Amino acid sequence: MGLSKENLKGLILALVSSGFIGASFIIKKQGLRRAAAASGVRAGFGGYYYLLEPLWWVGMITMIAGEVANFVAYAFAPAVLVTPLGALSIIVSAVLADIILKEKLHHLGILGCVMCIAGSIIIVIHAPREQPIKSVQEIWDMATQPAFLAYGGSVIVLVFILVFHFAPRCGHTNVLVYTGICSLMGSLSVMSVKALGTSLKLTFEGKNQLIYPETWFFMLVVAICVIMQMNYLNKALDTFNTAIVSPIYYVMFTTLTILASVIMFKDWDGQSGGTIVSEICGFIVVLSGTVMLHATKDFERCPSFRGTGPSSPTLSTRLYSGNADFLVKQDEESGSPDSNFCSRRQESY
Repeated sequence: MGLSKENLKGLILALVSSGFIGASFIIKKQGLRRAAAASGVRAGFGGYYYLLEPLWWVGMITMIAGEVANFVAYAFAPAVLVTPLGALSIIVSAVLADIILKEKLHHLGILGCVMCIAGSIIIVIHAPREQPIKSVQEIWDMATQPAFLAYGGSVIVLVFILVFHFAPRCGHTNVLVYTGICSLMGSLSVMSVKALGTSLKLTFEGKNQLIYPETWFFMLVVAICVIMQMNYLNKALDTFNTAIVSPIYYVMFTTLTILASVIMFKDWDGQSGGTIVSEICGFIVVLSGTVMLHATKDFERCPSFRGTGPSSPTLSTRLYSGNADFLVKQDEESGSPDSNFCSRRQESY
C-alpha cells in the first residue's frame, strides 16, 4: 500500500522529530558533563551550573525542535503511524551514546534497534489513509461521538481513581500507578494535539479555525493533560529507575494512544483484516525492541549479566520494589560492595 502525500509528510516529520529528540539527549548529557567538570557539582546533587553551559541549551533547543516536528506530524498523519515511530528516538540516542559517550551498546541492544526499525517499516507500509478534514467542527463531531465519549469518560474515571485512591497508598511502591496516570492522560493529549494541529494547519491554509470555540477547548485540554503528564512522569522518574519507567510508559502510552485514535478517527475503517493484523504485528515488534533496548543497558558493566553473579529478581519484585528503600534493604542483606552494585544494576532491568 503506497503512502499518501499527507502520510508521507507526517512520516518525514516524525523521523525528523525522532532524530532531533534522540540527539538532544546526548547533547544535553555532554553539556551536563562539562558543567559538572567546571563546577564540581553534578546536576543530580543540586548543581545548576549547567544552565550557564551553552551546549546544554543547544540540546534543549534541539529537543524543542523535535517536539514541534512531532506536533506538526500529527496534523498530517494518523496517530497509528506517528506515535510508534517515537521509538526511533531511542535508537538514535543509543547509537550516538555508543559513538560519542562510549556507552557500550550490547549485542541484544543492537537486536532491539533492528527490531524497532523492522517494526516501524511494517507500520509505515500498512499505515491507514486519513480522510481529509475541512474544519475543526468535524473533529469536534468525532470527539463527541458516543464511542469516544465512553473512552474519554472511562479515562477520566480511571485517572481520578489512580490519583486519589491508589497514588497515596501505593504510588511509591508500584510503578504502574504513576505511569498509568501519564499514559491515560497522554492518550487524550495526543488526540487534542492532533485536533489543534489540524486546526492550525487549516488556519495557515486560509481557513481560519481560531474563530471556533472548539479550537480553544482542544488547546485547554492539551495544556491540562500535558501538565498532569509532566507532574506524574517526574514523580515516576524520581521514585523508580528510568530503565523500569521508560519501557512501561512507552508501551502503555503508545497502546492507549493508538486505541484512542482508532476510536475517535476511525483509523482502521476501510482496512482489511490482514492489514490491521500486520499493523498490530509491527507495533508488537517495535514494543519488543524498545523493551529489549532498555533491558540491555549497561550489561557489560555488571559481571552478573555474564553469568558470574546472582540471578535477577522476578518482574513482580522489580515492579513493586523499585524504590530506594528496597535497594537499601538489599545492601544490608548482601555481601561485597561490588556484588551489591551489580545486583542493583541487574534489578533495574
